[in-house]
Amino acid sequence: MTSAQRGQPRFERLLVTGGAGFIGSCFARDVLARRDGTHITVLDKMTYAGNPANLAPITSDPEQAARFRLVVGDIADPAVVAPLVAQADAVINFAAESHVDRSILDPEAFLRTDVLGVHVLLEACRVEQTRAAAGHRERSPRFLQVSTDEVYGSVETGESREDDRLEPRSPYSAAKAAGELLVNSYVVTYGLDAVLTRGSNTYGPYQHPEKLIPLFLTNAIGDQQLPLYGDGLQRRDWLYVADHAGAIGHVLEHGVTGQAYNVGGGNERTNREIVTLLLDRLGKPWSLVRQVEDRPGHDRRYAMSSSKLAALGWQNKVTFEAGLAATIDWFAANDAWWRPIKSGEWETYYSRQYGARLAGSSKASQ
Repeated sequence: MTSAQRGQPRFERLLVTGGAGFIGSCFARDVLARRDGTHITVLDKMTYAGNPANLAPITSDPEQAARFRLVVGDIADPAVVAPLVAQADAVINFAAESHVDRSILDPEAFLRTDVLGVHVLLEACRVEQTRAAAGHRERSPRFLQVSTDEVYGSVETGESREDDRLEPRSPYSAAKAAGELLVNSYVVTYGLDAVLTRGSNTYGPYQHPEKLIPLFLTNAIGDQQLPLYGDGLQRRDWLYVADHAGAIGHVLEHGVTGQAYNVGGGNERTNREIVTLLLDRLGKPWSLVRQVEDRPGHDRRYAMSSSKLAALGWQNKVTFEAGLAATIDWFAANDAWWRPIKSGEWETYYSRQYGARLAGSSKASQ
């Protein structure tokens, strides 16, 4: 009888890297909330984007807490990674420097985590593959690399598909593309069991306020100016975080080794449309919006086909309208979570990123 037939998960011991961040913590919360016996170890460097409060629903629940462990460490450190991978049935790599604006300010940090860190994880998995072949463990761990639609570059028309050429245009997306190529090389060269997911713009509760939706939400709540890049007509496909996390879990269980799967939201909107929806629900005026200098190399549009993932049996569950409403209401009700984040290092970053832009901004036409 298989584990699935017994009602047990296929992978009972998961190593979730970057699991104190936005999408990784959602994945950990949702998996442990199933109460199916899965154990999760989160490895997180606890940079500005890693937040223990994201894991509070787990640690405050005795049953879930008994199946959970948090390790503070760097995925680029082999001494930290090796023993954790040795205990895992699967490794899901959410760990990444992920904000394009920060990659423009400090590209090197992105190379360390998004390229070298991926290499260290893959090497640890390869060691365990060798141990499994020698009979020292039941099977080698499966590796899942969480990537992004940004590796395709700006898509003027149509939708990106998994076999399209990668054309990253920022230090962030270039580092993520490099990580993908490393994963593929380990599948081909060493026969490693690995799969890839490429997610579209994700939003939802617990998202760091450096990103567009939580930035504009929290600024608007405080009646602060909203720095809208350029004309605000950049188009993104928006994906609710629980759907993104669920799709990753589905690919982990059912994905074919060596394959990539696009995870889209099916909700293409301009940044200007998003801002209008946020302000309307909060009852805030458009006069808060300021048109600021665009960021260098700003991709105009992302769009992906998720037909391959649909054929694998996954379907998103949360509509854009419901997801955005839930997100707005969560941030409005949880200022104790986000206000401490928007202090200290945040103030330095915000001034560096937006200070001169806002000083030279103009009123955004509605």
